[in-house]
Amino acid sequence: MSDSTHAYPAVRMLIGGQWRERAGKPVINPATGAVIGSVPHANRQDLQDAVDSAQAGFRAWRAYGPAKRADVMLRAAALLRERADAIAITMALEQGKLLRDGKAEVLRGASLIEWDAQEARRTYGRIIPSDAGMRHMVFREPIGVVAAFSPWNAPLGSPVRKVSPALAAGCAVILKAAEETPASACHVAQAFIDAGLPAGALNLVFGNPAEISEFLIPHPVVRMVAFTGSTRVGKQLTAMAGAHMKPAIMELGGHGPVIVCEDADPLAVAAGAVPAKARNAGQLCVAVTRFFVARKNYDAFAGEMVRRAALLRIGDPFDPATDMGPLANPRRVEALQSLIDDALSRGAKLLAGGNTMAGPGYFLPFTVLGDVPDDARAMHEEPFGPLALLQRFDTVDQAIAKANALPVGLNAYAFTDSASLIDRFISEIETGYLSINYFGSSVAETPFGGVKDSGFSREGGSEGLEHYMVIKTVSQRSRV
Repeated sequence: MSDSTHAYPAVRMLIGGQWRERAGKPVINPATGAVIGSVPHANRQDLQDAVDSAQAGFRAWRAYGPAKRADVMLRAAALLRERADAIAITMALEQGKLLRDGKAEVLRGASLIEWDAQEARRTYGRIIPSDAGMRHMVFREPIGVVAAFSPWNAPLGSPVRKVSPALAAGCAVILKAAEETPASACHVAQAFIDAGLPAGALNLVFGNPAEISEFLIPHPVVRMVAFTGSTRVGKQLTAMAGAHMKPAIMELGGHGPVIVCEDADPLAVAAGAVPAKARNAGQLCVAVTRFFVARKNYDAFAGEMVRRAALLRIGDPFDPATDMGPLANPRRVEALQSLIDDALSRGAKLLAGGNTMAGPGYFLPFTVLGDVPDDARAMHEEPFGPLALLQRFDTVDQAIAKANALPVGLNAYAFTDSASLIDRFISEIETGYLSINYFGSSVAETPFGGVKDSGFSREGGSEGLEHYMVIKTVSQRSRV
């Protein structure tokens, strides 16, 4: 199948501009369950070498200046675009991502690098008016060496989200990418090397996540932490960073609510909801999950979602006809099945899917549960898979309250033609990203991040570089 017809690249660590091999653990193709390679695990000396090289790389890279840094970054983006097809194959092998989705992720990653490269030339300081003979100046400077941690569900996009703004700001990076999807991160590193990035400005390690974070975050050379992952782990890393007075960017879990109002077209919204939920087999932090549908539209919406769910073709990510690939690992299958069983035991109605699929690989059908009670675990725990939860509402007040009921607030969606309701949603929904009348997500020009337990700080947009810089104020008197 997939792994018998396509070669999986060798995975190594990048330290001081050199690729380094180590023994490690197997990499599994989730579509077949077969071992396709191995990922090295860093030892303590590897991590110290990465810190030392990052310290030297930082001195070299910050001296380039914004324009020269932008040139290197734009070359790296161009190389990713040229290699998009090959990188998409890697993502299909190690993460089960559909080829077309993998290529789209590469092209989106390139666009993020291009934006940050140009934005680096606009990190202006300012001069503050003062008395004659006195001048107050504000400078923005790179914070230093950044320890970055990226997850498996966006194996190229998430590393780029960390590496690109940090490099644009003039920082050096030690990236701990996901062990489940290591080769995609290697592609990112290779593009920057081939583009002319100085040795040590970007280092890539793999291994035991707890050991790596416990080494890097307290290290005096490391000045900042950037993490995407679960809220539980994010809180642990935030506490560790705080204990050492280091700022952090935390992009954590969500549980995307979707409000479908009475004046929305239920068939059109359902038609968009199914592919949005099926993308990456629902393994996205911005996945649509909790659907709150006006009672008038509920039956039509549910019926159309079920009809379209039945048409989804689930299988090999290399098959152009496939609509949804596998889950990343057997743990995800078990977790989803547990949530489904719990909801059904509490009175939810099984409208589509529901049971693990037979055969090799880690597959679960697109599952729709109707009239899910509030006390179902799935209504509180992020499913991170192809599970859609439907509830009815009678008033917009109810819908907003349900959308805001959880301690997370990463993304939300609302469908209505009412200007007054749109104003209410903008003002009242507690979220870092609100998408109105379409199932969209952030682009390079827009900041992205959450509120409440979904994290803090932002990635992307002009705001994205701010967190990788410190402000220095200089007061100068022209004469004594």
